[in-house]
Amino acid sequence: MAKFEEVKDGILFPAGEKNKAYADYFVGQSYLKTLVSDPAVTVGVGNVTFEPGCRNNWHIHHDGYQILLVTGGEGWYQEEGKEAQFLTAGDVIVTHDGVKHWHGAAKDSWFEHLAITAGTPEWLEPVTDELYQTLSK
Repeated sequence: MAKFEEVKDGILFPAGEKNKAYADYFVGQSYLKTLVSDPAVTVGVGNVTFEPGCRNNWHIHHDGYQILLVTGGEGWYQEEGKEAQFLTAGDVIVTHDGVKHWHGAAKDSWFEHLAITAGTPEWLEPVTDELYQTLSK
């Protein structure tokens, strides 16, 4: 049994449906509940839930940024050229415009964060199993 199973039901916000719209940009299964998608507001807010071992591809936010508010489970965040950061509930990550990065669940834990995103994402290559398997707390 994976750690933080309660995350799959949503801790603060609903976990949402299987993330079919962005499935091509994830290794493993994620879930997405859009919380803010008002065209008059320049940011989107979504609750993203990751099954154990799930992570998104490397990506860049152009003409914007991304703020991650970790609400449950255990996961990882990494910027290109830097060490991966282990994440738990209460952690906050700010990714600035143009920074190549990825984020996702730990191998043995569900993971959930709110993603506050502005700008246009450029989706890149998957995080390799070789890199991901080297991560340890």
